[in-house]
Amino acid sequence: MTTVPSQPPLAQAAQAAQAAQAAQAEPLEAAAPPRTSVERVALVLASGATFLAVLDTTVVNIAFADLRKSFPTESLSHLTWVVTAYTVVFAALLAVAGRVADVVGRRRLFIWSTALFTLASLLSGLAPGVGMLVAARALQGLAAAGMIPAALGLVLSHTPTARRHAAVGIWGAVGSMAAAVGPSLGGLLVDVWGWRAVFLINIPIGMLIVTLAVRGLSADTSTGRRLPDPIGTVALALGLSGLVFGVTQGSDWGWSDARVLTLLIGGAVLTALALLLSRRHESPAIEWDLWRSRVFAGTNLSSLLFGAAMYAYLLSSLLFLNAVWGYSELRAGLAVTPGAFSAAIGAVLVGKFAGPGRQWLAVLAGSVLFSGALWAMYAYLGPEHHYLGFLLPIGIPAGVGIGAALTGISNAAAAALPPARFAAGTGLLMTSRQVGGALGIAVFAAILSNTGVIGPTGYLRAFLASAICAAAAALSAVLLRERA
Repeated sequence: MTTVPSQPPLAQAAQAAQAAQAAQAEPLEAAAPPRTSVERVALVLASGATFLAVLDTTVVNIAFADLRKSFPTESLSHLTWVVTAYTVVFAALLAVAGRVADVVGRRRLFIWSTALFTLASLLSGLAPGVGMLVAARALQGLAAAGMIPAALGLVLSHTPTARRHAAVGIWGAVGSMAAAVGPSLGGLLVDVWGWRAVFLINIPIGMLIVTLAVRGLSADTSTGRRLPDPIGTVALALGLSGLVFGVTQGSDWGWSDARVLTLLIGGAVLTALALLLSRRHESPAIEWDLWRSRVFAGTNLSSLLFGAAMYAYLLSSLLFLNAVWGYSELRAGLAVTPGAFSAAIGAVLVGKFAGPGRQWLAVLAGSVLFSGALWAMYAYLGPEHHYLGFLLPIGIPAGVGIGAALTGISNAAAAALPPARFAAGTGLLMTSRQVGGALGIAVFAAILSNTGVIGPTGYLRAFLASAICAAAAALSAVLLRERA
């Protein structure tokens, strides 16, 4: 009988190490199977719907002057409802819509919300008067609130864990581009076809998204959870509506105006009531337990602060170009377009190269970059035109910072959420950003009301305020760091 000679200890150790590496590699391979067609379809459709929803938060601003020409007898306060109705309803219903998506199915809510958004866009484009236009815009906000959390929920649920950061990076890049491209696209549409075109362009895109979603996405199963508490849901929607609307109208009506005080106080009371009911109800409107995660709570704070800085910057930079440098709406929109593409680049880079444990660094770096660019604008911009020599070079890193920070926040939030609650968590996260955006724009409006719209002083102070908010978002990034 022959015997196999025993292997030296070093050889045995080498074989054991190879076996261990092979055993560890198997789950990694299983975690990242080849990309499927359903995965691609989910990402494309979610990105397309998000582009429409985010676009309509900014595109109407550039059409405002043309609206005043079409409805010359309407007061300015009435016309502002065209913008406010969408923003208020969108922000108020995001958190609840995310919860509904997880209960009834993300695909179902996504399809119905996109179809409703398309119909509301048609009604907006054909509106014969301001009353119908405002109602249609509110309906658009309702639909957009369902589209956003359902869209990201579809991406996360159809994408393997190993590729989620890259997918969220692409999704975030599309959202960032929509926010920044809105003014230039809106300016082009208004310049050629008038304000109705900014709504009618949504119709063929929305119909295509609905058709592809019906054919290309398989039906997802319900999580088996109950719909949220109806009393808490109504209190939350009315409370957030009151707060956002009160903050938005504070500069126009005056902060001591009885209407503003009623909206702010009533909104705060109703929101507090919704929070209180959510702590005790078995199917709450606001899922408090998600905030028990330090990382997820941190992403909400970062989203609030960064949203305030970003939305104030997007509006103030356009108005600066228009009021101080004398750019037309179309030229001002085109001037900020490079920042849109750099924001997309920042989002894709974070999604591709920042690992799960480094999303807080992406938020930190992006916020610092954005804040630094805003500080530079405050220090060096003035009535003299320096677009190629200063504003363009500083606007590109500002865009990269926006894309990097927003994607890092979304990725960190997704990693802290259980899969069955992706849409609910996304709704809360987007609510924080929208509320922050309303606060940022309110601060900007308050600054302009004190300094006037003529001259650079008010806009430069707005850049400074945005820089401070972005710096605060950078400090909050440490909350996103996972402890060993």
